[in-house]
Amino acid sequence: MAPPAPPVVSAPVAPSRSGLPFAELHYEELLACVHCGFCLPTCPTYAELGQEPDSPRGRILLIKSLADGRIALTDSVRLHLSRCLDCRACETACPAGVRYGHLIEAAKVEVERQHPGGLGRRLVRHLALTRVLPSRRWLGGLTVGLRVYQRSGLQALVRRSGLLRLLPASASAAEALLPVLPPVAWGRLPERVPAQGPARSRVGFLHGCVQDVVFRAHNEATLRCLTRQGAEVLIPRAQRCCGALHAHAGDPVRARALARENVAAFEGAGVEVVLVNAAGCGAHLKGYGHLLAADPVWADRARAFAARVQDVTEFLAARPLAEPLGPVRLRATYHDPCHLAHGQQVRDAPRTLLRAIPGLELVDLPESEMCCGSAGIYNVTEPEMAARLLARKVRHVVATGAEAVVTANPGCILQIAAGVRAAGHAVAVLHVVELLDRAYRAAGATRPGAGR
Repeated sequence: MAPPAPPVVSAPVAPSRSGLPFAELHYEELLACVHCGFCLPTCPTYAELGQEPDSPRGRILLIKSLADGRIALTDSVRLHLSRCLDCRACETACPAGVRYGHLIEAAKVEVERQHPGGLGRRLVRHLALTRVLPSRRWLGGLTVGLRVYQRSGLQALVRRSGLLRLLPASASAAEALLPVLPPVAWGRLPERVPAQGPARSRVGFLHGCVQDVVFRAHNEATLRCLTRQGAEVLIPRAQRCCGALHAHAGDPVRARALARENVAAFEGAGVEVVLVNAAGCGAHLKGYGHLLAADPVWADRARAFAARVQDVTEFLAARPLAEPLGPVRLRATYHDPCHLAHGQQVRDAPRTLLRAIPGLELVDLPESEMCCGSAGIYNVTEPEMAARLLARKVRHVVATGAEAVVTANPGCILQIAAGVRAAGHAVAVLHVVELLDRAYRAAGATRPGAGR
């Protein structure tokens, strides 16, 4: 059956096009969409709501109508655009090669320009994007405060009291996502981690912002797995937050500034590849060429940098794994992070690594490529839709009978862990490198310097 034809979108007519500059929009990318509808069944919001304006082609029509000045950015239009997860599943399905991710990010810049919100929202956004995420000190301080909140018993008291119901939905959604926070690792990872045995490659590693503070254990496991393969790992001190959340939040100026700093940080390292263990960060780094395409000083440098970026699972699966690997007796299923499967088109590598682990039973997850509702900070900004998608994901996870869900992105880990916890299921949520590292430990593999 052919996909349904797009309906006519009606909205109040804008007074002029001059009020909608869409500075970040490449208008010709809009014209690539042929409205065939192959994106519809892949879109999480369309799957849940069944409304054309909540589908990729519907949003493209809205963006084009806004750019042409035929409609105004009303609350209704803004809602349909804001509901987009930017999961890019539609890019995988699109036969015309539409770069939908570019289009929706340009639209979100315009939404922020015209509707920045009240003083409170602007202040929180400013602190999050310009202070907390780019600063290890701010992020670490926030994490310490949240750890005290958990360890003191205050979190349990607040949850029992029902106070969270009095807070804005975004605040209560953010609180529900909190994992059991480890002590903050204030010390930085070493700038160089030597290979175990003869060095066969020289790689760079992006340690991330939230990833290194909240999920330092994942970074250490990543380093152990890499050095076990004979990789010498360099971790430049000058690296910064990748800027993905800034770009998704409609702040391209800050995203570009961070991109320039990261390109410069890794340029002089002399590494063959730059490895990332967070799918959202990796997809954004691979897009630095597009992000800085209009910058005459940085465009070529950004493209060269982006061409060297790989997800850690890509790198590890591209060569025979060092042996021995010990048994990990576990029934597990794999969830595809959107920005790994769709943003980077990496699907087989994580599964190849998991299948190489003795004793691990890997079972298929229905709708494994359907977004779990995390999508950066979408689960905070759009908690209702995120909750619907999470419930859908948890149902599929439970149906597999798996003891663990394995994935490759910190946002997915936080989201799915919160979902299975709230539903009362004892299912672990793990990163691919955690299980690979566990297999090496089971075989008595030695630990590299970063893990001591």
